[in-house]
Amino acid sequence: MSPVGLVLAAGAGRRLGLGPKALLRRGSATLVETAVETLLAGGCSRVIVVTGAGAAAVTDLLNDHPRVALAHNPDWETGMGSSLRCGLLAAEPDRGVLVVPVDRPGLTVAEVARVIAANRPGAITAAAHRDRSGRLRRGHPVLFDSRWVGPAAASAHDDVGARDLLATVPDIVALIDCSDLDDGRDIDVPADWEGVGAAEQDATSPE
Repeated sequence: MSPVGLVLAAGAGRRLGLGPKALLRRGSATLVETAVETLLAGGCSRVIVVTGAGAAAVTDLLNDHPRVALAHNPDWETGMGSSLRCGLLAAEPDRGVLVVPVDRPGLTVAEVARVIAANRPGAITAAAHRDRSGRLRRGHPVLFDSRWVGPAAASAHDDVGARDLLATVPDIVALIDCSDLDDGRDIDVPADWEGVGAAEQDATSPE
């Protein structure tokens, strides 16, 4: 079965200083709208968007989307872990969940499709990107087989997300090199947004 997409879009973007990242515009669309359409075009059956800061505005953007469910995290200020847990618990128990933070503007349809195609039953599959030294580093999206959705939700806390779980089961975590599609960067500080905000995302069709 196709996985459910999960967009973590609850943060206030305080370090960036431009308001909630979900509502930043890149070209004609907000980051949350672009993330949703990229996951759907890449092969997700539907998308859950976790809201927090700016929840009313995000709801206005997506409330009528036929393949989007909104899950509000009242504890979003405690960190990304609570948002991950909120979103994972909102997914069907028999579905894998593909997770991506909203601040990944370089994410492409082809990258989502590649991770989904590479996933195997019982595994956790993550996009990875090479750093300047050539080392492959785990990034997003991360696809949790249905077996691991519950444990990932249980392990999430503060800003750690699923990192603790992934560290305990390294043998079942498959890294998929997506360096040719995307550099894997997210947006944390103003310098990260420079040169990104005005660019259009290529979200056409899977490779």
